[in-house]
Amino acid sequence: MILDGGDPKAITAGAERIRSGELLGLPTETVYGLAADAENAAAVGRIFAAKGRPAEHPLIVHVLDATSALHFAAGVPEFARQLMRAFWPGPLTLILPRRQNVAAAAAGGQDSIGLRCPSHPVAQALLMACRGSDGDSLPSQKPVWGIAAPSANLFGRVSPTTAQHVQSEFGQQLLILDGGPCAVGIESTIVDCTGAAPVLLRPGAVTREQVQRVCGRKVFSKEELAGSGASLPRASGTLASHYAPRAKVRLMDAVEMQTALDVLGRDLDSVHRGGPSIATYSRILLKARSKRVLCRRMPDDAVAAAQQLFAVLREFDDQGVQLIWVETPPESPEWDGVRDRLQRASTDPGAAP
Repeated sequence: MILDGGDPKAITAGAERIRSGELLGLPTETVYGLAADAENAAAVGRIFAAKGRPAEHPLIVHVLDATSALHFAAGVPEFARQLMRAFWPGPLTLILPRRQNVAAAAAGGQDSIGLRCPSHPVAQALLMACRGSDGDSLPSQKPVWGIAAPSANLFGRVSPTTAQHVQSEFGQQLLILDGGPCAVGIESTIVDCTGAAPVLLRPGAVTREQVQRVCGRKVFSKEELAGSGASLPRASGTLASHYAPRAKVRLMDAVEMQTALDVLGRDLDSVHRGGPSIATYSRILLKARSKRVLCRRMPDDAVAAAQQLFAVLREFDDQGVQLIWVETPPESPEWDGVRDRLQRASTDPGAAP
């Protein structure tokens, strides 16, 4: 069931679902989440079960503000506070030391926890209603300080960026708050703040350069620390194979793609019937002689490409294509998030650690 997230009655209904330990489809500016009370272990267990997600894979907990974050975090270093002030609310998740006996299930059993303050107005309204900041909560109601909300899709698959995507994954029984298409379109940047220096665990709309500028210190990559013996916390969306459509994804440069299409010619028309069997997504509009090839143009702008990416991959799946050829994004920092998602989408699950 999809409700208009701009309707206060829908927010009340969503908050009641969260308080009662049920699941909820929730829009954020990044992707839609499958939400539950982060401190209700049974409800968090329902998220893992619905997604088919291993219980040791931590969930990101969404909070209303920095005050709510302190309910979960055992300590917040100054550079993490700087990042909160600069990027919250927004698409940045901070991994912080977790307070004992708080949200252990959502944290995947780790002594750290991922926290994010979303900027989407529907998410903000729901968090406010759950915490009771609107003054309408009953005195007997315990505040919900955070909502665990991984992407609302089956584990490892393409993340949803509309309410309809969520419904296609989980059906009519799940209550979904509709907040329109997600403005960012890919998951949040994740920065580990549990050590002496920030470490980028997952790229996103907030770039490594932006984080460094705010912190005034070097932001390390996972690869830079790999040989140092330092242990990093597990984080959402960092498996080698992730964000994958049903069709096989291959990254190529535009010249390779056009050459392959030229070689194929109209051969596909004689061996395939029905809809397209190959889809292409490139910044240069390619030319295909076969009716079995679906060509889509990728935006030249990284922000627009990120906003469209998951919706395009889902569209290709809906068309029933077997192969998706995507032009490899540029190596510039603003494309890091898109490039990361495509590299994971194109990785063979059997090769993942």
